[in-house]
Amino acid sequence: MASAALARVPDDHFGGEDFATLLDETLGRDTGFDGSVVTGRVVRLTEEFAIVDVGLKSEGRVALKEFGVPGAPTDVKPGDVIELYVERYEDRDGAIVLSREKARREEAWTNLERAFEGNQRVNGTIYGRVKGGFTVDLGGAMAFLPGSQVDIRPVRDVGPLMGTPQPFQILKMDRARGNIVVSRRAVLEETRAEQRSELIQGLKEGMILDGVVKNITDYGAFVDLGGVDGLLHVTDIAWKRINHPSEALQIGQQVRVQVIRFNPDTQRISLGMKQLEADPWEGVAIKYPPGARYSGRVTNITDYGAFVELEPGVEGLVHVSEMSWTKKNVHPGKIVATSQEVDVMVLDVDSSKRRISLGLKQVQRNPWEQFAEDHRVGATVEGEIRNITEFGLFIGLSADIDGMVHMSDLSWDEAGEAAMAGFEKGQVVQARVLDVDVEKERISLGIKQLHDDPAADTLSRVNKGAVVTCVVTAVQANGIEVKVDEVLSGFIRRAELARDKAEQRPERFAVGERVDAKVISVDRASRKLSLTIKGREVEEDKAAINEYGSSDSGASLGDILGAAIRRRNQTSD
Repeated sequence: MASAALARVPDDHFGGEDFATLLDETLGRDTGFDGSVVTGRVVRLTEEFAIVDVGLKSEGRVALKEFGVPGAPTDVKPGDVIELYVERYEDRDGAIVLSREKARREEAWTNLERAFEGNQRVNGTIYGRVKGGFTVDLGGAMAFLPGSQVDIRPVRDVGPLMGTPQPFQILKMDRARGNIVVSRRAVLEETRAEQRSELIQGLKEGMILDGVVKNITDYGAFVDLGGVDGLLHVTDIAWKRINHPSEALQIGQQVRVQVIRFNPDTQRISLGMKQLEADPWEGVAIKYPPGARYSGRVTNITDYGAFVELEPGVEGLVHVSEMSWTKKNVHPGKIVATSQEVDVMVLDVDSSKRRISLGLKQVQRNPWEQFAEDHRVGATVEGEIRNITEFGLFIGLSADIDGMVHMSDLSWDEAGEAAMAGFEKGQVVQARVLDVDVEKERISLGIKQLHDDPAADTLSRVNKGAVVTCVVTAVQANGIEVKVDEVLSGFIRRAELARDKAEQRPERFAVGERVDAKVISVDRASRKLSLTIKGREVEEDKAAINEYGSSDSGASLGDILGAAIRRRNQTSD
C-alpha cells in the first residue's frame, strides 16, 4: 500500500526527480561494502541458511550448501567465525546478501594467480566428471582437468583418484571468464624426469627392480621402472616356452625384474624375470639320460616336429622323423595335438645348447621288428591289395605296414605286366614272405611262391652245354622263342639259328616246330635259357670229323658227313 501511495505522489513533490531512480538508489546504493570480503560470526542455522552477523546494521544469510566441499556434508555450526563475500549490501527485503563460496573463490583465485605466475604446483581434489575430462576443486576455485592430462598413461579407472587431494600444475587461467585448466600429467612427468635421472645414474647390470608393465608387443613387454622404461623380451619372461607375452603378463601388472644389460650411451635397458628363478636346465643331463622314458605335454607344433615340456622350463624336440614308424612325410599336427600328454624317450641331451632330442615312436613297438618275429621267411600271409604300381602290388599286412609283391613274383608262367592284369585294388590275396628288412622297413612278398615252380625239375637237369629239344613258341625278327619241356622258356638269336649265314632266317621256322639246340647259358633266377642251333651244328661237325676221318687225309667234308649220315641211318635201321 505504501509503495502504491508513493507511486501516486507527483514528481514535483521530490523536487522533480524520477521516483524510480530514487527507489533504485535507496535499495541499491553503493555503500562501499559490495564486492568486498568481510568477517562474520554464525548466529544460528535454519533449514537452508546460516544467519551471520557481519557487524553491519542487519544480519546476512548464506546458503548451507556453500559450506561444504562438493560431494561432502556441510560442516558449520553457530559461533563459527568465517569470511564472506558481500554480494549486495541490502536486497529488497533489507537483508545483506552474502556468499561463502565467492569468498573462498576470491581468496583461492588470488593464491592461484600467485602460483601460476611462479610456476608452482597447487593442491586440488577431483570431484566430478564432465564432458572431455573432470572438475577439480582448488580450494574454492573450480578448474577443468582434461582427460589427456590425468596421467602419463591412459587410465581406465579414475575411481581411486576421486576425492583424494593431490598436486596439479596450472596450464591456463582466465579470471575474467572464470576459467582454469590444470594438469596432473605435467606433475607426474616432472617427477618422472627427476626419478629417471636418479635411476639412470645408479643403474647397474644385475640390479633387481620393481616395475609396472606399460605396454605389450609380440616380442616382449615394456616395463616402467619409475621414470625410465626397460624391455622385457618374451624369451626372458620365464624358463618355459611362452608364445606371446600376454600369456604371462598384462598391462598395469606389478613385476619384479633384473637388469640384464644396460647401455649408458643409448640408455637402453634389457630386463629379465626368469633370471630371478632357478635355472631348470642345471643338472638336466643327469636327470634325463638317453634311453629313459618320460611323460610330457606338447607345447608347440612346427613343420619339423613338436616340442614337449618335460617340466616347467625344460622342453625337448620330437623331430618329425622320430614321431611314427609308419607315417612318413606327414605334418606333425596330424600325429599329435597341442596340450596333449604323450610318452617320449630321451634320445640325446646337449646341456650347453639347451637341447633335448626326444622320440615318440621309440616308446612304441617297431612294427617291422614285430612282423619279423611273428612271420618268418616262407610264412604265408593274407591281406588286401592297397595299391598297384607299375612294378608290383602293395598288400596291407596290418593297419600300419604293407608288403610288396614285385611283378616278377606274381606268376611262374606269365610275364610281369600280363600277370598284374589279373589283380585289382581291394582284392584279398595270399602271399609268401620272401624277405624282411627291418632297417630299410621293407617286406618282400611273392604270390607265385605259394606253388612249386613247374620248371624246377627241368632246371635241375639243364646245364650249360647240354643239347635239348625245343618247341618254337614265337618267331621274331631277331630270333625265335622256344620252350623246353613246355615249362622252361628260351631264346635263340638270329645269328645262332644256323651255321650257314644264308640259313639264319627266323621265318624258315614255324610255331610248333621242334628243334634241337645247345644251351649257351642258364638264368635260374629268371628261369630263362639262351640257346644256339649254330653251336650244336658246329659241334656235330667236329664230332663227325673226329670219328669218320679228317679232311687232311684227302677226304672232303661232304664225304665225311655223308659217311656219318649213312652210319646213322644204318644204326637206326
